[in-house]
Amino acid sequence: MEDKGFTTNKPKNSGTKQLFDNPILERLSRTHISIPISIFVVISAVLLYYAFRYTTLPGYLIPLLFLGGFLFFTLIEYLVHRFVFHMEPTSNFKKKIQYNMHGVHHEFPKDKDRLAMPPLLSITLAVIFFVIFYSLMNTKVFGFLPGLLMGYASYLFVHYIVHAYAPPKNIFKELWVNHAIHHYKDNSTVFGVSSPLWDYVFGTMPPKKKQA
Repeated sequence: MEDKGFTTNKPKNSGTKQLFDNPILERLSRTHISIPISIFVVISAVLLYYAFRYTTLPGYLIPLLFLGGFLFFTLIEYLVHRFVFHMEPTSNFKKKIQYNMHGVHHEFPKDKDRLAMPPLLSITLAVIFFVIFYSLMNTKVFGFLPGLLMGYASYLFVHYIVHAYAPPKNIFKELWVNHAIHHYKDNSTVFGVSSPLWDYVFGTMPPKKKQA
C-alpha cells in the first residue's frame, strides 16, 4: 500500500483500539451505524415535510433543491476525505488529530463501531450547516439540507456495507472495489465512498490496470 504522508499502521483484519483514557469520551467516539442513519433520515423527512407544508416554495423546486443538496454532500465527502482526513501530518499535533479522526479507521477498517462520525458531533455539524445555509438561502434550506443529510446517511450506509459485507455481484460492486483500493493499495486515490464522481472530476481515480 502506498502511503503518502498518511499516519497509520498496516491495516488489520480484526480488532479495535482505545483512543481515549476517559471512558465517556471513548464511548462517545463509537456508534452503531443504525443510530446516525436513523437520526438523519428522520431529520431529513421532517425538514421536507416542513418545506412542503409550511413554506411557499414551489412544489417542483423542492425536489431540485433536494438533489442539489445530495450532490453537494458528495463533494463535501470527497473534499473532507482528501484534504482533512488525509492531510499532511506536518506536526505531532496534526498526526494525533489525523489518526484519531481517520487513521484509526485505516488501521482497523473492520471495526464496525468506528465507521461513522459520533452522532453528537454530526448533529452539531448539521445544526451549523442549517444556520449557514439558512442565512444564504432562507426557506430554500428546507429543501436543500434534507438532500445533504440524506447524502450523508447514504454515505454511512455504503461505508458500512463495504466494510461489513462481501461485495455483491451487481453494479454496486464498483463501490467495494474502489474503497478496497483506497484502504489496501493506494490511500492517495479513490476518496469518494458513496460515489466515484469527484475522483473522476479531480483525477484521483487510478487507471483500470492499477485497480486490478
